[in-house]
Amino acid sequence: MNLANDVFVVNDGEELLDYLYFRGKFADRSKDYPVVILLDLKMPKVDGLEVLQNIKHNEKLKVIPVIVLTSSSEENDIIQSYNLHANAYVVKPVDFQSFVTALKELGIFWALINQPPIIKE
Repeated sequence: MNLANDVFVVNDGEELLDYLYFRGKFADRSKDYPVVILLDLKMPKVDGLEVLQNIKHNEKLKVIPVIVLTSSSEENDIIQSYNLHANAYVVKPVDFQSFVTALKELGIFWALINQPPIIKE
């Protein structure tokens, strides 16, 4: 099954925040918000927990589902993520094919099954 949604990839937490807030090189991008955010906790510049806190404390952004997708299975990371209102916490499978399958399943649920809110400017 192919998803019709565009996937946008950023390189670090600072770039993700710039994308979400239409700053820097993203100042002129379309004013659409993501349907879902797949968030790694171990990002350079601004780590995933800081990004998650920022997203969930912003009135417009907090309704975007955030799936923490990380290699960490540490209980503290899981607890902190849910305390910051992550919508799901998924530990990345080590095997590449299992990782691809997990991403497809996540994409199908969040893009096709889940009913997201509409964010208005």
